[in-house]
Amino acid sequence: MSQIKIYIFAVSILLMTGCQRGQYSSKPPVHPVHDMDHQPKYKTQSANTFFADKAAMRMPASGTVAAGQLRADEAFYAGMDATGKPLPTSPVASSAALVEVGKARYSIYCTPCHSPLGDGQGAIVKRGFIPPPVFWEERLRTSGDGYLFGVIGNGIRNMPAHGYLVPAADRWAIVAYVRTLQEIPAR
Repeated sequence: MSQIKIYIFAVSILLMTGCQRGQYSSKPPVHPVHDMDHQPKYKTQSANTFFADKAAMRMPASGTVAAGQLRADEAFYAGMDATGKPLPTSPVASSAALVEVGKARYSIYCTPCHSPLGDGQGAIVKRGFIPPPVFWEERLRTSGDGYLFGVIGNGIRNMPAHGYLVPAADRWAIVAYVRTLQEIPAR
């Protein structure tokens, strides 16, 4: 019986020393089942004689859309109707929660130029930049929500485009908040 215990102890010690994780080795790992460990592949911008143009990188098939990038709702993602004109009203239903999100995003992206009140006297104006228009100008009050959405996304004159920074849902929230700034009386 004691010989069996010694044998089991010796085998267990050998197994434990063979399973030390985190140890570095110059030898390649053992791959009993190769499956997908070693696949032929082409590096970016390398040549591939299989295709007529000899390029390994292939263009996506026509109509292919990356996961999460489908922008089928033109009104929501571009602020335009079917004819390409800016929407008169937002496709997102206005709510107190939406306005709060808009206020938070406005304070991040818009306040430096437009100021917290929307009077165009933000911090950059105090440093000599051209002041943006005030939000309660008649031209901006009567413009459609799609126009404001487009200006946020694409920029206009001195205002840079923010479309790559601010997702469409947040741009609509900013539009809702700007509309509340325009309603404040006693300007």
